[in-house]
Amino acid sequence: MASVSEELEIKYDADADVEVRSLLGAVVESEEEVFLEDGDGVDARLEATYFDTVDHRLARAHLTVRRRTGGADEGWHLKVPGPDGARTEVRLPAGRAVKTIPAELRRMVRVRTGGKALVPVARITTDRTVWHLVEEAGRVLVEVADDRVVGQRLRRPSSADREPVDGSVQWREVEIELVHGERELLEAIDARLRDLGLQVASSRSKLARVLGDDREAMPPGEKQALSPKSASGGVVMAYLAGQVEQVLAYDPLVRVDRPDSVHKMRVASRRLRSALKTYQPLFDTEAVRPLRVELKWLAGRLGVARDAEVLRERLGESVGAEGDHASGGPVAAGVDEEMSQAYRSAHDDLLVDLDADRYHRLVEALHALVSTPPFTEPASGSAAEVLPARVAKTYKVLKAEVKAAYAAPSGAERSHHLHEARKAAKRARYAAEALSEAFGKEAAAFAGAMEDLQEELGEHQDSVVMRERLLGLARRATTPAEGFTYGRLHAREEARGERSQERFGSAWKASSKKSLRRGFG
Repeated sequence: MASVSEELEIKYDADADVEVRSLLGAVVESEEEVFLEDGDGVDARLEATYFDTVDHRLARAHLTVRRRTGGADEGWHLKVPGPDGARTEVRLPAGRAVKTIPAELRRMVRVRTGGKALVPVARITTDRTVWHLVEEAGRVLVEVADDRVVGQRLRRPSSADREPVDGSVQWREVEIELVHGERELLEAIDARLRDLGLQVASSRSKLARVLGDDREAMPPGEKQALSPKSASGGVVMAYLAGQVEQVLAYDPLVRVDRPDSVHKMRVASRRLRSALKTYQPLFDTEAVRPLRVELKWLAGRLGVARDAEVLRERLGESVGAEGDHASGGPVAAGVDEEMSQAYRSAHDDLLVDLDADRYHRLVEALHALVSTPPFTEPASGSAAEVLPARVAKTYKVLKAEVKAAYAAPSGAERSHHLHEARKAAKRARYAAEALSEAFGKEAAAFAGAMEDLQEELGEHQDSVVMRERLLGLARRATTPAEGFTYGRLHAREEARGERSQERFGSAWKASSKKSLRRGFG
């Protein structure tokens, strides 16, 4: 079974004469309640072979697959970058196979490799000395590694030239990694080490340094500035390409169930589908219609897991707010067990979907959309002439749903129109977000107002769903006390729903200002 952990580290370039032990002594003097573990450091030799496609697709996506021997964590490793600067590391036992990458890791990077073979691209040997910064009780807060590294690139990026590369590169680096400490401690140690003369490493990883010009930071080209004068197709495609990248980036994080990853991947898939609908005239209809259908399917599959996650969190908060009589009783236990099981089941089903051919055909279609956009003639028109009218159309739909909601009697009919208004506000928000880079503050302000509406209406919809779930739970209650508690929770959700409607009224008034909607509504 794979083990999954999160790592947060900072690397520094170090000259041959740097005395790491002395630097750590200075760090300890500046940090209260932090001590250097006794001993002169623990030495180890680490030998790792790195794998990638011949054109380095994983490196360009900042993904690392390696097989390492030596040290406490030998085995197969996959490192996945996260949105907060940390990386998720997936580990599997080394096994006997030296060049056959475990199927589990291959599945996790398939959206980047497209099924292409992974071959050895670099070999890195590290002579490492490790120190630990600990608290008084001995718990390790930060690990410090002094590495002397020798790396060799094994294959050229061209598939036509696969001869081993002679020669090697050598360097020394210092790495600090958070273990059980807080992020603030790592930041404080980083600041102190910089004051003492260390400089952050010029390459983001050992592999990046070995690959040289083909390192992970390879840019696809200079990014062109966007403005209202830019071609409308170029403005929209820049947004779509960013959302495609989000889907691909969160794929491995969803697979290892990192916090918020399902939500982020779902949002990206929804943004893609919404933008393709809003800006439909810019694209060939027959080319993008199937893509919108498949994006709806993906968002739906992600939504099952996400909705279960939201319900679990919200019900847990509501039970906790009821006090000791609820939070420690059978209601709390029942809610936690049912919601946790619902999420586990939904996530397991989602993993099956992400390994299915249907999903990978969608990924191929997204790659094709970015590489060869199926533009129509309007895509060549200026953004100022073509795009604001498309945003205005989404606002018109929103306005009609809000009007219908206010006209409807309270109850199911009003809730239906408020739900439709929420979806319309979301489409208007995404439409404006797509233009924010080209149109600047005006588009961003409009998108922000639509987000405020969406959040209040989302709160109302969550309350509706929660009330339905609570009624179901109450019907299965086995004691009057449980039924009473579920009734209190239902009343709490009714009150939350009413408050959200009141806040929505204020948000709608604010978003209806002509100055805010100028050019977009």
